[in-house]
Amino acid sequence: MPDKHIATPSRTKEILAKYKFSFKKSLGQNFLIDVNILKNILKHAGIDEASGAIEIGPGIGALTEQLAIHADNVLAFEIDQRLLPILADTLKDYSNIEVIHQDILQADVESAIAQHFKQDQPVHIVANLPYYITTPILMKLLRERLSVASITVMIQKEVADRMAAEPNNKSYGSLSIAVQYYTHAEVVMNVPKSVFMPQPNVDSGILQLVPREKPPVYVKDEDYFFKIVQASFAQRRKTLRNNLTSHFKGTYNKDTITNILESINIDGTRRGESLNIEEFAQLANGFYHAEK
Repeated sequence: MPDKHIATPSRTKEILAKYKFSFKKSLGQNFLIDVNILKNILKHAGIDEASGAIEIGPGIGALTEQLAIHADNVLAFEIDQRLLPILADTLKDYSNIEVIHQDILQADVESAIAQHFKQDQPVHIVANLPYYITTPILMKLLRERLSVASITVMIQKEVADRMAAEPNNKSYGSLSIAVQYYTHAEVVMNVPKSVFMPQPNVDSGILQLVPREKPPVYVKDEDYFFKIVQASFAQRRKTLRNNLTSHFKGTYNKDTITNILESINIDGTRRGESLNIEEFAQLANGFYHAEK
């Protein structure tokens, strides 16, 4: 094990200078320079010597190194080719890491799990995700219903709050419903912007997602359900009836929409943010039935 952890300001500067590395804004690169925060993330993620770990965007290896120390084995996906030789150098003392040069959005993660981890080994996804692409990455991982024990990610605090929000909260929206349909979501930690290099403009949150065995509600058609949820939040200040009238323009008029809402016992003067996931399922199933 090296004398100095990667996640310190001096070691990070040393590595960046050695390789003349310049940050790519387009890839949302912000490297962590605080070992204690990394150890806390691993604790929240439930990483131990039996765990398999998947990391997305290892950067120069700050989190990867801590995963290698505490987990059984680590698989990391890195999109930036310039980082591959750096990772080969910074992580050379660890034999339990494999870095794949691939965009996680294009990757067959389930096949990678089957290939790189032991059968029945608990696998955890742990990552410091680029802010600009957080939602597409997480929604891909959730829709694929991967065989993972948990997903623990550092993301923009505001987005973490939205994903874990409950009804009647200004952060609650279609993203909250989508994430909570697939997982139990909780913000387990806040992280100040001062522990990154370069320093981002906003603070981060550690969001933990534990996949559900099955969704909390029955919906007749998942895509239809998510469309209705999005339509209900299209304009937050509008009532449910008005948002749905805009959504179904050319299919149903306001009176028909009022009748459907009454038939499923949902008050059309409510706003989307007041409905819980059970009511959204009721809403989507009601309109799905009316359309068919």
